[in-house]
Amino acid sequence: MKRATDNDAELIFDMQVEAFMPLLNKYEDYDTNPANETIDKVLMRINRRDGGFYKIMADNKLAGAICVFWKEDVKFWISPMFILPAYQGKGIAQKAIKLIEEIFPQASSWELATVLEETKNCYLYEKMGYYETGEKKKINDKTTVVFYKKVL
Repeated sequence: MKRATDNDAELIFDMQVEAFMPLLNKYEDYDTNPANETIDKVLMRINRRDGGFYKIMADNKLAGAICVFWKEDVKFWISPMFILPAYQGKGIAQKAIKLIEEIFPQASSWELATVLEETKNCYLYEKMGYYETGEKKKINDKTTVVFYKKVL
């Protein structure tokens, strides 16, 4: 896993759109779905002073990306994380989460949000030791975002 640079922005943007477009079409969450973001938002995430985008590799190929930032130096947030459809279901997301947690051993907790209706995503995070915080946000009639946390 390597930190992304400005040179990676266009590729990460294209991958983000590819990974999230099926969810955008399914849930019509136009204001919150990363497939509907601009390349400027990707560049902003790459250049965050309190975090950044990291490239997820599989078989020496770019398979996805994970954006991490921190609050109060020890509370970390993942948003967004995505794996290209061709690489999904192969344990890559699990490895990426483990790696990112290893990169930041100072973290006392990790948090993220995902679509409640995407049960495979919820299962993944729960399998990785995350638990529902109880906070949920209804986006529209088709989707609700659920918040997860992992305390170390």
